[in-house]
Amino acid sequence: MPAPALVLCSVVSIQIGQALGKHLFGSAGPMGVVALRLGFSAVLLCALWRPRLPADRRERLLVVAFGTAIAGMNVIYLALRYLPLGVAVAIQLLGPLAVVLLTSRRLRDLLWGLLAGAGLLLFTAPSLAGDPGAGRSLPAAGVVLALAGAVAMGAYLLLSRRAGRLAVDGSPLALAVAWAALLWVPAGVAESGTRLARPEVLLVGLAVAVLSAAGPYSLELAALRRLPPRVVGVLQNLEPVAAGLAGLAVLGEMLSPAQWTAVCCVTAAAVGAVVTQGRAAPAGGSPGPGSPSRRGRSASRGRGTPRPVPRR
Repeated sequence: MPAPALVLCSVVSIQIGQALGKHLFGSAGPMGVVALRLGFSAVLLCALWRPRLPADRRERLLVVAFGTAIAGMNVIYLALRYLPLGVAVAIQLLGPLAVVLLTSRRLRDLLWGLLAGAGLLLFTAPSLAGDPGAGRSLPAAGVVLALAGAVAMGAYLLLSRRAGRLAVDGSPLALAVAWAALLWVPAGVAESGTRLARPEVLLVGLAVAVLSAAGPYSLELAALRRLPPRVVGVLQNLEPVAAGLAGLAVLGEMLSPAQWTAVCCVTAAAVGAVVTQGRAAPAGGSPGPGSPSRRGRSASRGRGTPRPVPRR
């Protein structure tokens, strides 16, 4: 399979997994879905990498912080109770985009920020777009939860570049996901109780974990052996569009024209930031918000070559 197709399959797989997770809300609740997703992902990743706890105390604290950021990113599932999948994913993408724009010293990067801001405005005040089918504004609770996920994703970007240097494989990620699972599983059990132990719920929960974590991880690693990180980053920033289509296909969620315009604004801003960062960055520099380093993929391999680590 061509390498770009591997990345696109990863993007689609993640969003189908999230759509299935939302579909499971009626049986397990949002917190229960997160508990199943992170629990199964932790088991799969720990079985794959067999990680060992770092000996240094500062490295252990870094893994804990990294895992806490991963746990925070999963707040998006709580936002999905109120928001369509495409809208929630686009708002969450504002976090890593903000990190890249705030650390940029180029005035022209403000254009990408303005474009993303226009998208957020269309989300929160759809009537401004003159779209009679948009209806009233999005629920404030959903927007706040999605923005909390965006903050966590921004923290993930900052922490992943350090956590990825702890090992040349996926061990730091496995440990971090295990910690995130420990944070979420009690909440999931408290919300859903014995419903989480139903065979049909466990089966769908496992599918969510494979589609949104283990499967994309393998696809991205295969693609990154053949593609520059900047190219992978551009393709990954198509996630809001893929989320909108997955929400339509799996959940029957219809986005209004204003909301689709907002999704495209945020996606274009993220892609533009990746492309311009990639051209301006020196060799080995940060490739931007949607690149492998955006969601936790930089580590050292060989003579200091960046070693990608998966994002979620």
